[in-house]
Amino acid sequence: MPHDLGQQARQGLERLCANAAGDCIVSAPGAAGMERIEARFHGSAFDLHRHDTYAIGVTLSGVQRFRYRGAMRHSLPGQVIVLHPDELHDGGAGTEDGLRYRMLYLEPSLMLDCLGGASLPFVRDAVVSDRAFCATLLSALAPLDRELDELFVVDFMAQLTQCLRRHAGQPAKPVTKTARRAASLARDYLEENAWRTVRSGELEAITGLDRYRLSRHFRATFSTSPHRFLLMRRLQRARRMIEANEPLAEIAVAAGFSDQSHFIRHFKKAFGITPGRWSALIHRSPTAADR
Repeated sequence: MPHDLGQQARQGLERLCANAAGDCIVSAPGAAGMERIEARFHGSAFDLHRHDTYAIGVTLSGVQRFRYRGAMRHSLPGQVIVLHPDELHDGGAGTEDGLRYRMLYLEPSLMLDCLGGASLPFVRDAVVSDRAFCATLLSALAPLDRELDELFVVDFMAQLTQCLRRHAGQPAKPVTKTARRAASLARDYLEENAWRTVRSGELEAITGLDRYRLSRHFRATFSTSPHRFLLMRRLQRARRMIEANEPLAEIAVAAGFSDQSHFIRHFKKAFGITPGRWSALIHRSPTAADR
């Protein structure tokens, strides 16, 4: 793997997060269904957690150490990490030198057209050595200070899907048109109504399926449940509000949680850290010692 990954990815980011001396997270301008970050950590960073997106990234420097599917994994600079939606994992630096990596969090719905009716690719080896895969990821992760062009995203998704399929442990199972249509209708409805309580009867009415068949089809299509999908949309809204420096108590209510403790509990389960820790990481300003 190339040894200049850190230098390549550092372009346009030095002013935001100077070096690995201080833990921080830098978020890039978002595209619909895609979140891009750079993170720098020493020691343990995230407790066990799970989210409903793919987490696909590149280790830039240091050793990335994490538990995933019952085993400890290690990623070195230039290696690609692929975490499937709804799989428990933690994360942190494997050495005292600290860790620097970039990660793409991708909603599975963006892959549906690329898959041609197949199920989501499942990559059993969470750490992959593949120069072409790494280059594809960095094409979207290197310009963190710029928005991604729509035409670029279309081409990137096609290439990324091919990379995932190439490393999937077994051929993808087909997803029927009925399952895909019902799951997509339910997903769109949940996204539009994420800030209120959504009843099973509402989803039955718009999909024409009973709640149990719909739940099976939803998981087959998106690798998560309707309830988890709804919860994660609320938590994503909460993270955007945290980035805007809004008070946590107000965020909890605005994001659809009954109270602040309820919000904090679910946030940590989904992201492995508390909302307060997340806020400190993304709002951290580089100091003279970092330069």
